[in-house]
Amino acid sequence: MTDNRPMDGLIIADKPAGWTSHDLVLHLRKILRIKKIGHAGTLDPLATGVLLITLGQATRLFPYLSRVDKTYYGEIRLGLKTDTYDSQGQPLGAECRHLPELNKIEEAAASFLGETDQMPPFYSAKKINGEPAFKLIRKGVIPELKPVKVRIHRFLILEYSPPKLRFLVECSSGTYIRSLANDLGQKLGCGAYLDSLRRAAVGRYTEDEALSLEKIEELAIKKDLAGLIIPLDKLLPDYPAIWLDKLSSRLFLNGSRINIIQIAKAVLIGSKNLDEPVFRVFSEENRLLGLASFNPKEQFFKPELVFSPKV
Repeated sequence: MTDNRPMDGLIIADKPAGWTSHDLVLHLRKILRIKKIGHAGTLDPLATGVLLITLGQATRLFPYLSRVDKTYYGEIRLGLKTDTYDSQGQPLGAECRHLPELNKIEEAAASFLGETDQMPPFYSAKKINGEPAFKLIRKGVIPELKPVKVRIHRFLILEYSPPKLRFLVECSSGTYIRSLANDLGQKLGCGAYLDSLRRAAVGRYTEDEALSLEKIEELAIKKDLAGLIIPLDKLLPDYPAIWLDKLSSRLFLNGSRINIIQIAKAVLIGSKNLDEPVFRVFSEENRLLGLASFNPKEQFFKPELVFSPKV
């Protein structure tokens, strides 16, 4: 390799249509020759766009990388509903010929803003007792799904050319855009399904930074890790950070809690997570050692996640 750094970090991939998120991970595992690889935030095969691929020890950051807001745009087709809530499913019922006017659609879209209870699609990776709902459906079992709380920040209608409309959605993690399309159709009384979808952003990572599959393969062949991977110590930049001296670093790596007076340096400015006091923990050499939660009452940092010393 021209770059001998550990393969621990993040690839911002642009998932092509027709691939499952899992299939893309399997493909990248082969071309990168790495065993420890995963993704944060599943995209349906129909969808394209930003998919965060975690490598090596970065796979342990999944909960922190995935629970961020997402941005999507795409097309919804009015007048018909399907069993999968998208264009890949079987039509349910007759087609509605009387489609609503734009102002009615905009009013309906606005009604979804804020926190709401959303029912996941039956054909989804939502797990019921450890098994994905879509697998239960294939066995002839109707899964007992429960609504989940999601938050819709924006739901804009960009263009309306009946029966299709173009939209943009900004939402919390865990939101199903297929369910949103289906729910919109129900509210309008005409039925609707998701016709196309692209994820434009996952938190701060956007489609402008995303690498196509061809580009990832090209960089992998060149063994250009610097152009391919965001290193571990550059991840979660919106989290506050503390730096430890050598002795305190060793204590932290051994699982010991760190008193606030042992902190060599701290950065809080610009943090978006002070309401959830989880800190990145660095060594004097700016190596990410792990994450720690802060106990303000007792003034100490407790290790929540500790990376191996090779980091």
